Amino acid sequence: MAEYQSVRAAGVSGARAAQIDEGLRAHMNKVYGTMSVGTFITFLAAWAISGLAVTTDPSAGAVMFRDGQYLTGLGQALYLSPLKWVIMFAPLAFIFFGFGAAVNRLNAAGVQLVFYAFAVLMGLSLSSIFLVFTGLSIIQVFLTTSIAFAGLSLWGYTTKKDISGWGSFLIMGVIGLLVASIINIFLGSPAIQFAVSILGVLIFAGLTAYDTQNIKNTYIQHAAHGDQDWLGKAAIMGALNLYLDFINMFMFLLQLLGNRE
Repeated sequence: MAEYQSVRAAGVSGARAAQIDEGLRAHMNKVYGTMSVGTFITFLAAWAISGLAVTTDPSAGAVMFRDGQYLTGLGQALYLSPLKWVIMFAPLAFIFFGFGAAVNRLNAAGVQLVFYAFAVLMGLSLSSIFLVFTGLSIIQVFLTTSIAFAGLSLWGYTTKKDISGWGSFLIMGVIGLLVASIINIFLGSPAIQFAVSILGVLIFAGLTAYDTQNIKNTYIQHAAHGDQDWLGKAAIMGALNLYLDFINMFMFLLQLLGNRE
């Protein structure tokens, strides 16, 4: 097994290596399980919030959204008022300023709750997709993303190739995507949006494989030294990284493949 070879490379062999190998499988199961729950919470929250933002009763909302549908007061606040900018950038601010503080101050259970709270916040930020894209196309893109993510993560876990060198290049790509996306909010260029979406899919595909291998190797390094206190939080941090890879790859694919209402 690829992970067993990594254990031996860390200077561990015999029964201890087998114990770490078993612990690695449990660690990865926790990472994927936590990530899956967070993804479910995000899409459930996005669907529920979008449902509250639209009504068929014209008396309940003053703004017509499309034929037969109107934005409620909540919908107008979320999508038409200056609050939309806060909602748009809140997840980014949370990642930079909130999650790191939670990891330093809370135990593993507390960090997990913070992650789930972040998943709800992300659902609020993504709720507009249910108003913009058809439900069928959202499901189709979600399934496509799930299949691609599973294949990329499996490759990152099993490959014998060291892809740690991808990290700095991919992070620079993410920063470039963020800058280009912010600029295009004001320019509204379809060509820039298309280019950003293509690059976004490629970059987060690479990050999926990179993060998976990094989670595996980091576990082995710490487990080989018996650093058990750190491992509980590491699973949540790994789940957050893969969650962000999945959500971003989904959103970029939705821009490319989704059918708009």
